[in-house]
Amino acid sequence: MTRVKTPVDETEARAIQDELRELVVLDEDGPPPGRGLVAGVDVAYDDERDLVAAAAVVLDAATLRVVEEATAVGRVSFPYVPGLLAFRELPTVLAALDSLTATPGLVVCDGYGLAHPRGFGLACHLGVVTGLPSIGVAKNPFTFTYAQPGPRRGDASPLLAPDGTVVGRALRTQDGVKPVYVSVGHRVSLDNACAHAEQLSPRFRIPETTRHADSLCRRALREAS
Repeated sequence: MTRVKTPVDETEARAIQDELRELVVLDEDGPPPGRGLVAGVDVAYDDERDLVAAAAVVLDAATLRVVEEATAVGRVSFPYVPGLLAFRELPTVLAALDSLTATPGLVVCDGYGLAHPRGFGLACHLGVVTGLPSIGVAKNPFTFTYAQPGPRRGDASPLLAPDGTVVGRALRTQDGVKPVYVSVGHRVSLDNACAHAEQLSPRFRIPETTRHADSLCRRALREAS
């Protein structure tokens, strides 16, 4: 089972991020879109019961057919701190991934990779600790800015950090629909990350990986005793 250390406080969490950030691989293209297996992960919270549920759903990248799915439910083990959200989500996400028998060639996170205030979002953290190629496809741009991409599916524009660094892209996955925000996590190029996000979104704004994982983790949370 893949394990991740739970920090005792914010200072230790930031130190862990600083250490692991150096291990992010940015010089690989990653797997080609539409081939092999791709997994989506997502989480849901029940604040009243202090629970978090995670889902991992594996799809056939060519057909987008669900091959396997797994869930895990656990206690929230780290407080909410902006920029350190991965420490709340990662233990349960890893438990769900470890329950799979299939090994995906790519993991798609409902969130951020390099497009993160500390340059190390969940997609980066997950990729480094598992070794799997990973990307973030977020619904909102967080603290970053961008020019509106063109109106057609596949149109994109750079997602910019406050210092002007390109940290991802705003990508239109459907004609005339609000873009998603794609960033590299680990072992995937930005061009390839966007190609995957588009290929995984044939009908809706959000990738099928995320749509399936979102539904599954919410169900797991409802069914948790």
